[in-house]
Amino acid sequence: MERRNFIGGLTLAAFSSALGARIVYGKLMPAGYLPVGLQDPDPYTMFGKDSGMVVLNDRPWNMEARAHLLDDKVTPNKYMFIRNNGLLPEGIDPAAWTLEVSGESALRPGRYTLEELKKRFPAYTYQLTLECAGNGRSEFDPPASGNQWTIGAVSCAYWTGARLKDVLKEIGVKDNAVYIGYHGADIHLSRDPAKEPISRGIPMHKALQDETLLAYAMNGQDIPLAHGHPLRLVAGGWPASASGKWLRTISIRDRVHDGEKMGGSSYRVPCEPVAPGTEVPDENMCIIESMPVKSLLTYPRTGAVIKNGQRLEIRGHAWAGEKEVSRVDYSIDFGASWKRCSLGQPVNRLAWQHFSAQVEFPGQGYYEVWARAADSDGLAQPMVLPGWNPKGYLNNACHRIAIKVS
Repeated sequence: MERRNFIGGLTLAAFSSALGARIVYGKLMPAGYLPVGLQDPDPYTMFGKDSGMVVLNDRPWNMEARAHLLDDKVTPNKYMFIRNNGLLPEGIDPAAWTLEVSGESALRPGRYTLEELKKRFPAYTYQLTLECAGNGRSEFDPPASGNQWTIGAVSCAYWTGARLKDVLKEIGVKDNAVYIGYHGADIHLSRDPAKEPISRGIPMHKALQDETLLAYAMNGQDIPLAHGHPLRLVAGGWPASASGKWLRTISIRDRVHDGEKMGGSSYRVPCEPVAPGTEVPDENMCIIESMPVKSLLTYPRTGAVIKNGQRLEIRGHAWAGEKEVSRVDYSIDFGASWKRCSLGQPVNRLAWQHFSAQVEFPGQGYYEVWARAADSDGLAQPMVLPGWNPKGYLNNACHRIAIKVS
């Protein structure tokens, strides 16, 4: 049912794109008609994804990339992970789309069309890292509930839009404002209109950062539907759940936002370390904010075979939430020794950084290349799983790939 509803909300141009050809008599199709060529669509066609992407769930849709697919310095749509909590919106009309900015701490509540956002506020473009807080969940033991992400729920695309701070300045924010919350057009899995799949938010200091955008373009084009078309919040460096898609309302709050998936164990970790499997009371859980330092080897693909005496180029990306990455090292002896990688600077704050190295192996056999990044405060990735938490969040253990020297 969700696939049909998704297709039902597409434009004629999107139908043509999905089919790979212009629908010659498209204007004559009956309203709500689904072309035969799309009556049994697959997610790769629907979302424009590479066939190497991995589907973790289809209700709601959740997909991740494999490490080698993320080799691009700027993540294209075809390799970008999808993390949804509800069903995709239906019947989106960008020309009629509006954003309401209101709440108990708003001085002058207002409403903007998409065109007004584009005309009234300067457009800014930043490359911003978005990572699901549960990326790496599959490695936790005892297992944590939820989608069993491996390493591919991260991306770093260019996002263009109005700065949220500029819109908040025009609306006016009371002195008691502490948080903003978002509300989207996605549909609860039950289809109960009174329920929201997700409604999270960010503190005012994050909302007022230059890089926090009300985005309407991704990599220079309209945002794809699966990633929030026609408007979304983008708050790089924090869990991607803070970057609400299909944005309808921003609420300026005088308290920590209390929307769906802001309480309990949702996007929270124990405030203090706990033993694996421990039940943690809600009051002892803290909201995840800046993501921890992490790195990803994107070349070569794990399992690569090289000849004896051949040097191997490795490369990848590293990121550290609100901080910069200060260094990336690699090891071929299971962490007994480390050598430094070449590390580039981010193109802007909150963008990932690229690293590379030329690796030499002492002889034939099986090896593992491990990557370990450290942030600007000197905090480095753990070689093994970090502290356990009930929902399997924030796994930033070293990424590893297998290499055979023949």
